Amino acid sequence: MILNRLKLLITIVRVNLKIIFGNKFIYFVLAGVGFYLFVALIGLFDADWYPDQEDVYYTIIFPGLLLIFYPTAFGIQNDMDSRTLEMLFGIPNYRYKVWLVRLIIILFTVFFILVFLSWLSSYLIVSVPIFEMAWHLMFPVFFVGSLCFMVSTLIKNGNGTAAVMVLIGLIFWISAGIFESSKWNIFLNPYDFPYDVYLSIWDETVFYNRLYLVIGSILTILGGLFRLQKREKFIQ
Repeated sequence: MILNRLKLLITIVRVNLKIIFGNKFIYFVLAGVGFYLFVALIGLFDADWYPDQEDVYYTIIFPGLLLIFYPTAFGIQNDMDSRTLEMLFGIPNYRYKVWLVRLIIILFTVFFILVFLSWLSSYLIVSVPIFEMAWHLMFPVFFVGSLCFMVSTLIKNGNGTAAVMVLIGLIFWISAGIFESSKWNIFLNPYDFPYDVYLSIWDETVFYNRLYLVIGSILTILGGLFRLQKREKFIQ
């Protein structure tokens, strides 16, 4: 019984990964890992680069954002193009049974890849707390992915969503330089410890930053799921 359920779960995950990534899952994994290796090798060949955990965090965050970007930006359009969206709307509690499951699969997939990249960094760059690093990276990645999902339900076009998210991403990146070590910095690096701040204050800043990102992620997901209830907006 347990074995059959496990096989069913694996099948569901595999099928949804194909749908989510448009049968291009392996290419996105290779792209994420390739981007990471490219950035890491540039740093390793720089004689003036003395990497620490702070640098590893920044090196891995971009592959994480890349991996979560496509499935959340183009997922709705892929359903519309494959003409499966109308069928999915016929499923009771569509928003919970389909896209919520897909989002969970996406998050777990990205998390495991970030764990792998953190492990790889411990050998290539500098020793890091592998699971802790992946855990911290998931907060901004989760928020950006959730926001991307909500925007995709508003625009209903993958390319349009991508363009808007690139603009929003630039705003976030610019604001990161403004807020720096503030709890309002979307890309706050918990390993970039400011020496003029007490450790207890820094821990509190990181905690509230992560809390706000989780709240923002939940609200944007709920906003996207609410949009998916408006069937007439998606079915022409």
